[in-house]
Amino acid sequence: MDVITTHINADFDCLGAMIAARRLYPDAVMVFPGAQERSLREFFLQSAFYAYEFKRLREIDLEAIRRLILVDVCQADRIGPFGEVALRPDVELHIFDHHPNKPGALHGTVEVVRPVGATVTLFVQLFRERNIVPTPDEATMMLLGLYEDTGKLLSGSTTVHDFEAAAFLVEQGGNLNTVADFLVQELTSDQVGLLHELLKSLTALNVNGIDVHIAHASIDYFVGDLAILAHKIKDMEGLDALIVAVRMADRIFMVGRSRLPEVHVGEILGEFGGGGHGFAASASVRRMTLVQVLDELPVVLRRLVNPHWEARHLMFSPVKTVPRSATIEEVRAILTRYNINAVPVMDGDRVVGVITRQVAEKAAHHRLSGMLVEEYMSTDFAAVRPQTSLAEVQDLIVERHQRFVPVLEDGRLVGALTRTDLLRYMVYGAAARRAEMSGNGLALRKRDVLHLLKNQLPLELQQILGRLGAIADELQVHIFLVGGFVRDLLLRQENLDLDLVVEGDGIAFAERYAASSECRVRAHRKFGTAVMIFPDGLKIDVASARTEYYLQPGALPMVEHASIKLDLYRRDFTINTLAVALNGKHFGELLDYFGGLRDLQERAIRVLHNLSFVEDPTRMFRAVRFEQRLGFQIGGHSEHLLRSAVRMGFLEKISGPRIFNELMLIFRENDPLPAVRRLDELGLLKAIHPGLALSAETRELLEAGKRAVDWYELLYTGEGCQRGQVLLLCLLGEMTPEEVSVVVDRLVVPDRYRTLLLEQRRAVQDHLQGLEWRQAKNRPPGAVQLYEWFHDLPIELLLYAMAITDNEACRRLISHFITRLRDTACLLGGRDLQDLGVRPGPVYKEIFRALLHARLEGRVVTREDEVALVRKRFLPSAAKA
Repeated sequence: MDVITTHINADFDCLGAMIAARRLYPDAVMVFPGAQERSLREFFLQSAFYAYEFKRLREIDLEAIRRLILVDVCQADRIGPFGEVALRPDVELHIFDHHPNKPGALHGTVEVVRPVGATVTLFVQLFRERNIVPTPDEATMMLLGLYEDTGKLLSGSTTVHDFEAAAFLVEQGGNLNTVADFLVQELTSDQVGLLHELLKSLTALNVNGIDVHIAHASIDYFVGDLAILAHKIKDMEGLDALIVAVRMADRIFMVGRSRLPEVHVGEILGEFGGGGHGFAASASVRRMTLVQVLDELPVVLRRLVNPHWEARHLMFSPVKTVPRSATIEEVRAILTRYNINAVPVMDGDRVVGVITRQVAEKAAHHRLSGMLVEEYMSTDFAAVRPQTSLAEVQDLIVERHQRFVPVLEDGRLVGALTRTDLLRYMVYGAAARRAEMSGNGLALRKRDVLHLLKNQLPLELQQILGRLGAIADELQVHIFLVGGFVRDLLLRQENLDLDLVVEGDGIAFAERYAASSECRVRAHRKFGTAVMIFPDGLKIDVASARTEYYLQPGALPMVEHASIKLDLYRRDFTINTLAVALNGKHFGELLDYFGGLRDLQERAIRVLHNLSFVEDPTRMFRAVRFEQRLGFQIGGHSEHLLRSAVRMGFLEKISGPRIFNELMLIFRENDPLPAVRRLDELGLLKAIHPGLALSAETRELLEAGKRAVDWYELLYTGEGCQRGQVLLLCLLGEMTPEEVSVVVDRLVVPDRYRTLLLEQRRAVQDHLQGLEWRQAKNRPPGAVQLYEWFHDLPIELLLYAMAITDNEACRRLISHFITRLRDTACLLGGRDLQDLGVRPGPVYKEIFRALLHARLEGRVVTREDEVALVRKRFLPSAAKA
């Protein structure tokens, strides 16, 4: 199979070049690898005749491609799924591009790459060489590409060849009027004025849960290109559906634009005598006033905007249940544990009742905790099928006051709907459409998520995500990207630390993926998690969707399998609860159950529920870390909850190692000092130890420690430095040894840190005191003395010494030791001494010490110098020995 394709976000030059390439390869099929620019999409909508010969990507068997013809592109990472095809050895590659010398360019058996204004120009030259005559329609499309890429032949990249190509295409019937109609033009003053009026009138009408925006204006003169203004409003405001109505003199002009299949603007404007496509339409109304049109429009919208939503679109699954033999006390525990307000009561696989939190609490109040739930459950409830319309669900919840609606399929419980689910649907409408999958959530701005994935991830990683979704479809499980990766993706921050959640067996999924790809799996069956390790070092964590509950404050959580919604609910902050679906038809849909997207936009750190810091007090440290790293602010209510948890001493219930780990994570941030200041402000430092406070001296010490670490890292010595250790030393710098010992015991600091904080810290302080005394006496130590004092200390202690000394001369001496003396070593070894005739024995230690001192003092430089010193000082005596 021969395929003609181009780059993602194709423009008119791509279109014209593909049409031209088809004349050279008449048996090839034309396929866009991804999205097209808005102007090109609009061209297809209004000129559908030109699009009929293009194939959809899903119609192409990539394995069957034997020749790939690339136009206006020469890079594998810009052609979407054809990138892998282009690199296959069995595929013949032909390239036509006007961008020479592109980095990472592909090379083919045929290459026509010349520096002209448009790729279309290259094909015009080939047409003229081969006496190929394009049809008028082909010439018009090629002319569109030529004019767009050369800025109407005014761009600095325009060449003589482009003018010649334009003349040739006009001669062959290229329609300049069509070119003028479709290429974007500057707005006239009248259009700018009308745009201003339309924006002022813009309102949203929620129709059957979908927001349709309406803009209107009234003027006494004609303004052309109303469609251009509609496009600008839609793009400026990010609207999914827009209808513009403008009275111009005695006529009402209407334009409709829609991104939603549920809003078919062709049908809607057909009611006003117009027509068009589902996504673009227009109408001209003579027999109605603007007021009448605006009155009639909501009626038409309510009749024609039909999302066909059903219970399955909003239900959550799996559903927590209780057996009819459970006691009221057991029901209360489950409702509290999972933070839910109602639960179905089961008799085997059959739903026999529903009990709410209110009933359970009242029963307990009346000392009925030991009674069976079947005594007080509600049996007067209605269930629905997955295909039940939301209108019927709404009737149950609103009219019949049923707060919890089970969803049954063939009598089996498959999901449930609550009053909150319906309210979210009614409030957010089309912007909150949900994926048709188990545990579904808010599918927001899929096109934007796809754009971010394509622009922020390497092509290879994009392809891995696609394969992950395909494997999930094969296994009939749902898979999601979750956590920090999704958060940073939306913040446009680099993060390739991928976490996947599978609604099913995460380990089985990872092993199934590994069986068909070059990666290995390290499984942790106790936790139901796995790590996929790829040849290039990439690691992807995979987990089964699970929920957690805490038996007591500060305890480690108990874990159970659950839906993606419950999995996300167990996370620390709303901004970390976002998920992106990877399954085929849902790929790129964003799930937002808990307002994470809103909090990203508001730059706020918020917990999911009021007991969050009580259940896991380490979240207090994480809240500060994320707040400072992202430049966000802990929400007012969340900060109140945090301060309350500190005041009530919940941090004391946390084991020392968990607190220590959170502190070290903060210290490893690029600039941890603002976070440390915030910890002090919130009382978290004093909660660890009353003497651990951020005095002015400690602040200065921390800043000096950071400067020392930054200085060392700029040396590029090849030896790493543990920034956290240096800053921890500085944080404890004003505390007495006894207080430091208490902190070390409270945090159960690992042995390697314990030695650093207690013994070596005192040693470096003693050496520094001696160094300062010598400086004060004007008797600075020599290189040998410096080496003897400091060579056994790790680099972190040396940097700490540079931070705590106020003596600039001492700081320079320590710097000199680090940069010049610390790595000093003899060139001769034991075998060399044997070769010189020195018999092994205690004398070796004396010789090496003498050689080291001589090298430190500059008395030996070369290997020969060392040999000479050994022969002069040690060889006669060694020989006698």
